[in-house]
Amino acid sequence: MSALPFAFAYPAILGALVALPIIWWLLRLTPPRPKSEVFPPLKILATVLKREETPAQSPWWLTLLRMMLAATVILAIADPVFNPRTNSIASGGPLVLFVDNGWATSPDWDRRVKTADALIDDAEAAGAPVAIAFTADPTNDAVPGTAAAARDKLRAAEPKPLVPDRHRALEALRAALNGVRPGTLAFLTDGAAASDNDATVRQLSLLSPAQLRMISGEAAETIAITSASNAADAMTVTATRLDSASAATRPVTAQDTQGRPIATGSIDFQPGQSVATGSITAPFEMRNDFARVSIDNHATAGAVHLLDDGFKRRRVVLLSGEVSDTFQPLLSPLYYIQRALQPYADLIEPNTPDLATSIPDLLSQNPSVIIMADIGRLPQQTYDPLQRWIANGGTLVRFAGPRLAAAPADDPLVPVTLRQGERALGGAMSWVEPQPLAEFPAFGPFAGMAKPTDITVKRQVLAEPTPDLGERTWASLADGTPLVTTKPINAGRIVLFHVSAEATWSDLPISGNFVEMLRRLVQLSRSGGVTAEAGGASTAEALPPFRLLTAKGALTTETGTARPLIPNAKVTPIASFDNPPGLYGSEEGFTALNVLPKNAELKPLDVSDITVVREGLIGGETWSAKPALFLIAFLLLLADSLIVMFMSGAFSRLRTGARAAALVAVAVSAAFFLQPEQSYADDTKPGDEEIFQRLDNTHLAYVVTGEQDVDRISERGLEGLTEFLTYRTTLEPSPPVGLDPTKDELSFYPIIYWPISATAPMPSAAAINKIDAYMRAGGTVLFDTRDQYSALDNNGGSVSANGERLQQILANLDIPPLEPVPSDHVLTKSFYLLSSFPGRYTGSPLWIEARQENRAENAKSAATADGVSPILITGNDFAGAWAVDDNGVPMLPTVPPDETQREYAYRSGVNIMMYMLTGNYKTDQVHVPALLERLGQ
Repeated sequence: MSALPFAFAYPAILGALVALPIIWWLLRLTPPRPKSEVFPPLKILATVLKREETPAQSPWWLTLLRMMLAATVILAIADPVFNPRTNSIASGGPLVLFVDNGWATSPDWDRRVKTADALIDDAEAAGAPVAIAFTADPTNDAVPGTAAAARDKLRAAEPKPLVPDRHRALEALRAALNGVRPGTLAFLTDGAAASDNDATVRQLSLLSPAQLRMISGEAAETIAITSASNAADAMTVTATRLDSASAATRPVTAQDTQGRPIATGSIDFQPGQSVATGSITAPFEMRNDFARVSIDNHATAGAVHLLDDGFKRRRVVLLSGEVSDTFQPLLSPLYYIQRALQPYADLIEPNTPDLATSIPDLLSQNPSVIIMADIGRLPQQTYDPLQRWIANGGTLVRFAGPRLAAAPADDPLVPVTLRQGERALGGAMSWVEPQPLAEFPAFGPFAGMAKPTDITVKRQVLAEPTPDLGERTWASLADGTPLVTTKPINAGRIVLFHVSAEATWSDLPISGNFVEMLRRLVQLSRSGGVTAEAGGASTAEALPPFRLLTAKGALTTETGTARPLIPNAKVTPIASFDNPPGLYGSEEGFTALNVLPKNAELKPLDVSDITVVREGLIGGETWSAKPALFLIAFLLLLADSLIVMFMSGAFSRLRTGARAAALVAVAVSAAFFLQPEQSYADDTKPGDEEIFQRLDNTHLAYVVTGEQDVDRISERGLEGLTEFLTYRTTLEPSPPVGLDPTKDELSFYPIIYWPISATAPMPSAAAINKIDAYMRAGGTVLFDTRDQYSALDNNGGSVSANGERLQQILANLDIPPLEPVPSDHVLTKSFYLLSSFPGRYTGSPLWIEARQENRAENAKSAATADGVSPILITGNDFAGAWAVDDNGVPMLPTVPPDETQREYAYRSGVNIMMYMLTGNYKTDQVHVPALLERLGQ
């Protein structure tokens, strides 16, 4: 450094200061100030004869001001420079330049080149050889040579979009010096540690230089983005900075593939905080268009974070065989799926339980994944659009359950052929001991995940053995039976979990592995991505470099010597000389490789206990006072001009403007837009009164078959049950209602009685779809074949015509496994204590939804109806036993004739209605002590 704190770039200009006395003398002369005279004529005549006037001198303070102006201009032209640089290298050895040229050096690279060039000039003047090494270059020729050769290397060098590999460069430098002691060793560093244990400065000091100088730029400008994640309502961006002394706010911008800004946000750093997280709020569709995120005004590769298909939030559709129970969410089939995917995807649920309507509507929203939890049968018209969606790249994930176990084996939306068991058993396999999971295979999306040790499976649906079953199995149990199977279909795939989505069949849904497995499956749905195919490190395709990142954060098609990137499920790739940061793949799909790995943190280099001279780059500590002096001169000139104008009376001659005689007439109209009162009495639509009446009262409903005799018996039967309920219970239903499922709203009624008639027209697909949606939403349908036969319990025997028609109807409904009412079921005690459920006949059992084997007998299901079965089936002709004429006389005799049987038929109807309205209330053990106490009284 210079001995003086400053020097002049053009000292000869200072000779102009000798002219200041002449300027002083000239500025002292000034003409007299003009005076204002009044107009009176006599005053004018009295002053006609004027005496001769001589100029007066300007005030001393004005002259001093002008002298200061002249001196300031002269000093500004002379260009005073503070802290000028001088030759200061040590003698006795070569000059060694150890230069960082990583991503953080790109903003001030020109200054680094000038600094290194100035040091080379000093070495050339001293006749010392020069050795130079760059830390971000794969190879270095650091043998000391001439200054000209060093300049050539310096001119050819450029910043690289990499973290410096100082260890490699240091080894090359040590080998090149071969024991020669450096004179001055200048470390032009970016100031950041390349690793947690970066001992570069200590290693440089071991070379025993006569002088160790550490030259760095502005640490406050070193900042990088380490991660970006697409949250539910915004994108979160994490950044790290090198200088954490003060608070700072850094704006960030998200851009699309064309580099156009889409949305902005900010990252706020608190004092002492080196890592902070900000957010960019934008709609889901806009966030999926983000291609990169960058920190504004920081043109470095570290300040840019590239995004690929893995960043995009998928739109995931959730479908369930039954509607979630808000009172018992832990038993809902979708509860654990929702919590597992909510941080990673945008979840969509249907607005209506009618799958024939909701599935086409959901497909129109272009989802990436559809998840079905225990859905056995779908409406027939939905299979074709679903299969086309899968073939175009969609991913269908299905979970097993009682409904899927009872579904037909030829379901085209199942990846493997499933074994069917007894409907009452649910088609699942039971073991004496629950089975743990086996190791995940080396192929598939779960490769690399540790073997779960806390998961056991109690039930599952089994797959029929096939030659390719092993290839389609992504996860299996310890006994070798599949747990997760898959089947590719053109660009898409079907995935099946052979267990249920809630924790009744296995512990998988309540484990952390469930979250990771679903997250990986959702990531497979990237559109056309080259990494979408399953495969481990041994079978994965290499991804060629597509676009590479420059040190200034721009993408370029020049790939240079970059090698293809080999995906590895076990190891996250890190940017290196062979694989620099950028995009790897093709236009159809690519993987982003960024400068810094996730959760990286910038830390200063460790220079503790090391004698080192700290300096700044040229242009940093050396600065010119010329701009400041010119600014002062301009302000002095402005002040002089104002003073002269004041002394000349310019301001006193200014006339004040006329007062605001005419105010701005902003006439606010006082016309209040008085809207006439609206009458809402006539806003009701036709049929609304009937809807309100049915909402205010409970009605029993029946399906109109079109056969007059059958429909009359149904109406009179429900009328008889309504009178019995009114007489025997506190429930007072309104008159029964006949329904056409294709036209009428079904959700008003707790139960729908459907008399089966083989001679009636077959219900349309629309009617069956609405009935299926009604049952899925918590309603119950009572099918009555009215023939005393039980088609469900006929082991190879003949089936009645009504039974065949019932089977045709049920074949299009997604119904759960069924069983006869158990002796301890709530139906047997919801109002009356019953052991059977007779109607006109007594030979048919009453079928209801089967209880799963692994649930407690008093456990509640996850249905919205609080444990109520969505389907009841009988052949005992309930309506025939309940039917009465206008006088209250039974219309049909019981078989055999027995009024006690008719009484029990009514009681069966009462129990069914109480079961519909109260669910499993009577099985709730919390009420047992109170009931026993009341009985004791």
